Amino acid sequence: MALNVDDVIAGLDPDRRRRVEERAAELVAEEMTLRELRRARRLTQVSVARQLGIGQDGVSRLEQRSDLLLSTLRRTVEAMGGSLSLVARFPDRPSVELSGFAESETHD
Repeated sequence: MALNVDDVIAGLDPDRRRRVEERAAELVAEEMTLRELRRARRLTQVSVARQLGIGQDGVSRLEQRSDLLLSTLRRTVEAMGGSLSLVARFPDRPSVELSGFAESETHD
């Protein structure tokens, strides 16, 4: 008889089950679309649009795009109250945070 994942998790001791559920939540949280991120922050498209100085339809289009300029992505994340960092991951070395790509622009 085949087991499903719910049966396996239900059979774990409570401490182990808690750790598995916490790690699963971490993995889910590691990857989000812009729409999911905005919703997780409990923000509306209108409120983000106001911060960006664009219309709600512009936020909707941003959330549907699969290819954004880093500067657009940075401004969108900042409009949600966050900051953007860019990390390169390699199989044979530790991750590296890249600099100079996602920082806020400064004008003198």
